[in-house]
Amino acid sequence: QVQLVESGGGLVQPGGSLRLSCAASGRAFSTLAMGWFRRAPGKEREFVAGISYGGGTRDYADSMKGRFAISRDNLKNTVYLQMNSLEPEDTADYYCAGDRWPGVPRRQDYQYDYWGQGTQVAVSS
Repeated sequence: QVQLVESGGGLVQPGGSLRLSCAASGRAFSTLAMGWFRRAPGKEREFVAGISYGGGTRDYADSMKGRFAISRDNLKNTVYLQMNSLEPEDTADYYCAGDRWPGVPRRQDYQYDYWGQGTQVAVSS
């Protein structure tokens, strides 16, 4: 089993930045592809970014490209999401997820095996 704990959320002004972290414990973190998802109020959960187990492949939703960056440190069992140029539309609960799939990171939430509890991000002036 894998436990995932997100941190780093908060309130930020438009144009600001935040870095989310997701710490993993339990099963070998380095064997999991990792993803970030978000759920905005009144909306479905959506894919934000994903990274392969070794970190060599990264994928982003179109609206996040150039603003967000996913990375991981397998020695620290942690995955990160650097978010820049934040917009009010980025307000959401952000979740990290682990996928036992050995290939490229996937985009569908039902494909992921492990989930954190989420961290709240609010972008407002």
